[in-house]
Amino acid sequence: MNTLKGKSVSFNNNYLIVELEDGRIISTPLDWYPELKNATLKQIKNYKFICKKTGIEWPDLDYHLNIEAMIQGMFIKRKIISRKNQYRTIQ
Repeated sequence: MNTLKGKSVSFNNNYLIVELEDGRIISTPLDWYPELKNATLKQIKNYKFICKKTGIEWPDLDYHLNIEAMIQGMFIKRKIISRKNQYRTIQ
C-alpha cells in the first residue's frame, strides 16, 4: 500500500518540494525535471494531485509525476554518486 500521499507542492529556484499528508517533506532538484524547470511560474503553480494523491499532474504541461518515484530517484542518484566517489583516486 502506497502511503506517500501529497498534501502540497511548492518550488524554489532549485527544488521541487512536496509535503506529504503525514508531515514528511520530499525535496528533489528541479534539474531532474526539465519540463518543470523550463515551465513558467503560472504553469508550475497549476498542479493537481491524481491517483488518490499519490501522483501530481501539471495539466498545462501534460506532465505527471509519481511521488514514490521522487523517493526512488533520490535513492538511485545517491547510489550512483556513492559509487562514483568509491572509485576516485586521491593524489
